[in-house]
Amino acid sequence: MTVVDRRTAMRGMGAAMAAVLARPRPGWAAAPAISPVMATLSAYMHGARHRALPAEVIEKAKHHILDTFAAMISGSELPPGQVALAFAKTYSDRIATVAGSRLLCGPIEAAFVNAMLAHADETDDSHAPSQSHPGCAVVPAALAAGEQFGIDGATFVRAVTLGYDVGTRVTMTLGVPGFETATHVSTHALASLFGAAAAAACAAGLTEQQMRWVLDYAVQQASGSKLWQRDTDHIEKAFVFAASGARGGVMAAELVRLGATGVDDVFSGENNFVAASAPKAQPEQLIERLGERYEIVRTNIKRWTVGSPIQAPLDALELIFKRQTFAADAVTQVTVRCATSEAALVDNRDMPDICMQHMIAVMLIDKTASFRAAHDKPRMQDPLVLRQRAKVRLVRDEELERHLPRREAIVDVMLADGTTLTERVDAVRGTAENPMPRAEVVAKCQDLIAPVLGASTATKLVEQVLRLEAVNDLRTLRPLLQKT
Repeated sequence: MTVVDRRTAMRGMGAAMAAVLARPRPGWAAAPAISPVMATLSAYMHGARHRALPAEVIEKAKHHILDTFAAMISGSELPPGQVALAFAKTYSDRIATVAGSRLLCGPIEAAFVNAMLAHADETDDSHAPSQSHPGCAVVPAALAAGEQFGIDGATFVRAVTLGYDVGTRVTMTLGVPGFETATHVSTHALASLFGAAAAAACAAGLTEQQMRWVLDYAVQQASGSKLWQRDTDHIEKAFVFAASGARGGVMAAELVRLGATGVDDVFSGENNFVAASAPKAQPEQLIERLGERYEIVRTNIKRWTVGSPIQAPLDALELIFKRQTFAADAVTQVTVRCATSEAALVDNRDMPDICMQHMIAVMLIDKTASFRAAHDKPRMQDPLVLRQRAKVRLVRDEELERHLPRREAIVDVMLADGTTLTERVDAVRGTAENPMPRAEVVAKCQDLIAPVLGASTATKLVEQVLRLEAVNDLRTLRPLLQKT
């Protein structure tokens, strides 16, 4: 396992400082020396392309790549995906794959579209400590840049892993969850942007100094209003959480690759990004346990294709069903307790996959919560579902709020015979504390991919992703990601 130590940091800082001081800038004051934080971070980013990863990190990365591919492919048939595919048809560069279609685009457009597909619903992964969805931007960015430069599967895995490490650390440094409350800027947008930029830069094989400039161009694109919470169609949310960041990250890497220069240290000095965004933040967190703690290992894969706050309650209901069999009409009330802020995101929403009451009702009837059911909006008006939904009581629990970012839930099911069945979930299935094994990840992904591309193609894609080390050119995955 590679750990960035103090000696490495100082060597990186010294080399970078010498390069900065040696470069003339007519008409401008001498640039300040870069900070130890930036020296360490940029050295780590540059070295990621060839740095060996622990076996457990590689396995986890494959799970997240496969999970994101499945989200992209299944998302191609949802409204945000349809908008994204219409956008893709306006571009004709035959460089990079657009999943779930027959289209090819330039790398910037392909990253944008595939990211939009990946967060077309609530299927993609999430990283609770940074309050972000890294995979939906990082994987499309690495895929697009990787196809452009014909990288191999092992490099692709490393680029993706780096993207998770960098993007999530940016928002954790700024402060979660207080940053969003104070600034009204979405952490999801920022983590996606910086993660995509790092992944694309790694795939492009940029130098250490170029890595610093890529971060500069990411800073200049950093945005994303929290008003996405008012989006009722999930289209703007897909843009904010994924597409905008993927596009901006690949664009930053491509500009620098083609010769764009920039500021050498956006995390220190006058008007630096951290001071402007969160003055009380500690930039040292950007490199905390870098090379030792891999954020992709701490990223959740969803067992259920619904909003994150609904995961634990559905887990609880599934565990209750395993203990006792009962019909939906035998239930008189279901009480769901979850964190106050989490409950606010899913309380009687208009979209089925982020509506707690609706998904609990569906689970009572179906005894599961399938992808199809989570996206069947007309079913929200089904009298049978509405009858069960009326029994669901959502309680905003301040004690569980204090336990965030752990998404815990307590579910009480009251039956007509007076029985009360209670289940508490402290570790959601698919989280680092309760991970899904390879077989469960594969089963989920095949269920999402097969309806779009067919069972045979789904199986072949799964097999190829799980053996990425043997893939010599990432572009060979294209036939398995697209419709024939």
